[in-house]
Amino acid sequence: MDLKEGIRTFRESDNFFISLTRDILSVAAAVLAFSTISYIIFGMWTPMVAVESGSMEPHMNIGDIIFIQNIERTSVITKADSSSDYMSFKENGDVILYRPYGREDVTPIIHRAMYFVKAGEPMWEGGPVAPHDGYITKGDNEKTNMVYDQQGQISYLTPVKEEWIIGVARYRIPYIGKIRLMLPF
Repeated sequence: MDLKEGIRTFRESDNFFISLTRDILSVAAAVLAFSTISYIIFGMWTPMVAVESGSMEPHMNIGDIIFIQNIERTSVITKADSSSDYMSFKENGDVILYRPYGREDVTPIIHRAMYFVKAGEPMWEGGPVAPHDGYITKGDNEKTNMVYDQQGQISYLTPVKEEWIIGVARYRIPYIGKIRLMLPF
């Protein structure tokens, strides 16, 4: 049997194990293609996160899948810096995905970058001074996020350092992430 005949047999065989192998290779090829395209476009092998809380409602809901562009391929435009024609998820300023306090062992937060502060500047009007340069962030949900993350428990008195930012939110697929949120891992 030559190579050409072997390939045809592999492609056309009804044998259970050959068919299973074909299916597994097809799925692996699809995952590899998706990952490669994701890396080319977003700069990340896995550019998606599922929204786990309602802190960004009404612009992002629990279970939405959000596509993230790697921070190394973009820059953050804050709500204070953005022009009135620049909108991200129906409001001015970029939505960023960041690790609170830079910790790898906690769930990343996806909130809007409100403005940037330098070390020694007040973090908000009448507030304490920033211990280092960073972003002041806040969720869009006015009912649950009445204060900046740095005034509450998420990133208490700590602006988000640039190196803690994973990326900038770019696209949203509603509710498809509910499947991911139901999984225990």
